[in-house]
Amino acid sequence: MFVLGIDPGVSRCGYAVLEEGRSGGGRAVAIGVLTTPASSPIHHRLAELQRELRALLREFRPSAVAVERVLFSSNARTAMAVGQASGLAMAEAAAAGCEVVQYSPNEVKQAVAGYGGATKAQVQRMVQTLLDLPAVPHPPDAADAAAVALCHLAMAPLHAATARRVGP
Repeated sequence: MFVLGIDPGVSRCGYAVLEEGRSGGGRAVAIGVLTTPASSPIHHRLAELQRELRALLREFRPSAVAVERVLFSSNARTAMAVGQASGLAMAEAAAAGCEVVQYSPNEVKQAVAGYGGATKAQVQRMVQTLLDLPAVPHPPDAADAAAVALCHLAMAPLHAATARRVGP
């Protein structure tokens, strides 16, 4: 199973494709950041982000797309842009037939570092350790996306169990 983790943003949208391991961990297949020029109008930037997300979905065909939930931002303009990127990622994933899930930043930190109040540096080091990477993924948006994907790999059995209990 491939999981695509997304740390949404219009300027920088982190992504990580992980393959689920036999022991429940993950193996990094692709980690990076999609970028758009700040000088372009927002609609052009969103269209570019949409094209790049579609290309990732076509190339890797993930069974699930995990997106970090936007909870709060002191800058309303930034929050709006992140919300637009998040919605775009979820809509593209749904259109591609993927399971779509969202996790809060605290859920991601808890799943990856064992503590919902972990620092960004602690999460990044745990991503490096859990994926057996030679270095912390850079830029931080890429590491955050990998953390979201790792969170989903940890939580997927719970989602499956809940779905079986509730039914269609």
